[in-house]
Amino acid sequence: MLLVLSAEHRAHLGCLPRAGGAAVGDLGRLALEQLRRGAAPRACESVARKLNISVDIIQHGVEGLVYLLTESSKLMISEVDFQDSINVLGFSDELNKSLLQLYLDNRKEIRSILGELAPRLPSYHSLEWRLDVQLASRSLRQQIKPAVTMKLHLNQNEDQTAQVLQTDPATLLHLIQQLEQALGEMKMNHCRRIVRNMK
Repeated sequence: MLLVLSAEHRAHLGCLPRAGGAAVGDLGRLALEQLRRGAAPRACESVARKLNISVDIIQHGVEGLVYLLTESSKLMISEVDFQDSINVLGFSDELNKSLLQLYLDNRKEIRSILGELAPRLPSYHSLEWRLDVQLASRSLRQQIKPAVTMKLHLNQNEDQTAQVLQTDPATLLHLIQQLEQALGEMKMNHCRRIVRNMK
């Protein structure tokens, strides 16, 4: 599976040859530091002075590396696919080898950082439901106004919460069809490959 880079990310990574092949190590450290603790403008300024390059070039290079490393680590792309992904950038063999080594050395740590940053979403516990039908009112003697009331119980961080939802049957049927369509798409080979690479 190849990583497809947008024009913006290619432009950011295009700063790397200007920084030089030796600078990939410094920029890689800055990129990992940014993933761990957030942006570090002082560190960028320090590296820019050391390499005698503008701070903007360093920051764009770091942003490009952060994107390249995080997306490659998310997809757990292989060594060959990573090389094919960066070959389109037209870098020298030395720079490509440095980027590959940076990826191989840090992909497990990056995946663990991304796992910690992922939001902890609630999970399903149980569902109670009730169908209410209003048959008449003072103004209308004959009317049928159905409503489905659901109480959704969720688990989140070992706590249980409940959400009460109410809808009409037509909207509920539409929602069911959309969910069934999504489940059907999950059975397609393309989706299975994506899910397998996300684990």
